[in-house]
Amino acid sequence: MFKFFIWIGLFVSTSLFAQEIALVQPLTIDRVEVKKSVRRMYLIAGDEIVREYRIALGKNPRGHKVQEGDNRTPEGQYTLDFVMDDSAFYRSIHISYPNATDQQRAQDLGVSPGGNIKIHGLKNDNSKPPRFVQSFDWTNGCIAITNDQMDELLTLVNVGTPIHIYW
Repeated sequence: MFKFFIWIGLFVSTSLFAQEIALVQPLTIDRVEVKKSVRRMYLIAGDEIVREYRIALGKNPRGHKVQEGDNRTPEGQYTLDFVMDDSAFYRSIHISYPNATDQQRAQDLGVSPGGNIKIHGLKNDNSKPPRFVQSFDWTNGCIAITNDQMDELLTLVNVGTPIHIYW
């Protein structure tokens, strides 16, 4: 009888240990999706939405970014290609806009496609509550989230992760 209790105890402790390991392993975010029409960004692992953030966009959000200064957030498939900790905004991760198609479109129109599009936190000199700032579109074409959300995003998303931005 004593051996039975030892075996049960070993089984239970082994099962709990396996569950603890599963909880500690980091999530692998496969892609980021931005649905501009509802002002939401989703971090996705497999087929599961792991995080959802309320976002602010460029001041002229409808449609694809065509040129520098149009205050639009681009639409299409891009990559999160490097992290910036030193800018006018609290931390950011750069989006690989403009891609070759964006560059060709701008060249055909005789304009600059712009660039420096990022997911970023709030302005460094922001003094208003984050919830208020995130209640309207205020960027020049970037995707803005709160500083706490930016910290979380940078712990979950790796450089090289694809991002799909659509209306």
